[in-house]
Amino acid sequence: MKLGLGLYRHMLDRRHYDFAVQCGATDVVVHLVDYFNQGNHQGNDQPVGGLNGWGIAGDPDQLWETEDLLKLRREIEDAGLRFHAIENFDPAHWHDILLDGPQRAAQIGKIRTIIRNAGAAGIPVIGYNFSIAGVAGRLVGPTARGGAEGVMMNGIDESCTAPIREGMVWNMWHGKPGKGFLPLISHNELWNRLERFLEDVLPAAEESGVRLALHPDDPPLESVRGQPRLVYQPHMYDRLIAISPSKANGIELCLGTVQEMTRGDVYSTVERYAHGGRVPYIHLRNVRGKVPFYRETFIDEGDIDVAEVIRILARNDYDGVIIPDHAPRMSCDAPWHAGMAHALGYLKALVDQESARVISVR
Repeated sequence: MKLGLGLYRHMLDRRHYDFAVQCGATDVVVHLVDYFNQGNHQGNDQPVGGLNGWGIAGDPDQLWETEDLLKLRREIEDAGLRFHAIENFDPAHWHDILLDGPQRAAQIGKIRTIIRNAGAAGIPVIGYNFSIAGVAGRLVGPTARGGAEGVMMNGIDESCTAPIREGMVWNMWHGKPGKGFLPLISHNELWNRLERFLEDVLPAAEESGVRLALHPDDPPLESVRGQPRLVYQPHMYDRLIAISPSKANGIELCLGTVQEMTRGDVYSTVERYAHGGRVPYIHLRNVRGKVPFYRETFIDEGDIDVAEVIRILARNDYDGVIIPDHAPRMSCDAPWHAGMAHALGYLKALVDQESARVISVR
């Protein structure tokens, strides 16, 4: 297994790449959708979704071209890292796939092109979140050890219940705000939309050597803003796997989200899904509590026994990438960097220790 760091678009520079290498990371997961250009955020990795959203989606006619992706890959590799994955499509490119709207067919073509471009650039994974409402209910405050600033959920607030205006999906505006609200759909209808999406794009992914990886719903509630969620309990990933046995049909395990779920547990979930190449990469943060009341913690103090997770991954010969998706922001001149350095250092020690143990046994 390998360690990586997730970087948003505004972080794609040599200073952040060098930081990743210095912390022991070998891979990066890149967000090409930068929520912060016109939205609200706290720090440089924690967008806070509200009724006004996080910002405005990108240019619907400007796709991620092979040449641009190759240039970014070379920059990353020149710093001594691997470009492991792109995380999330831009709502501008696929909002009517999520909403089953009039531009769906055209947007399927755009997603196929993006997948093929990523494959041509040698990028092996694209993570995605098939969600209408996106993230909601997050608060930020001095809730981690020693007053470090962390993310929490403190019950169901208006950001979780207010209906979604026309023109918004996934917390971002893809068009002008409409006068009305998005129609409500059933859980099965959302799954039907995902199934149609995968039927349309998995052949392009297979041909291009790209694996798609579905993120679970965060927060893992049955519905948010009146819209259903796909994977809000661990066993619901079985339904994804049943859609297609293709190696391109993968899972992005977010273990903090899994821990927040009200059924199942992290350890059996990792044991169930982490073998056989089904999980290209893992988000690993620690939390205390369950939805709708939880708080994110430093990686060494939450409800997850992270050492046990690493042992399970090693036992299953997991060869994907682990990234700390969030970390509390520490009280210093570089709050995000310090929090991530702590998380990566802790993970690296556990991974190195388990790797050494496996080698000695064999």
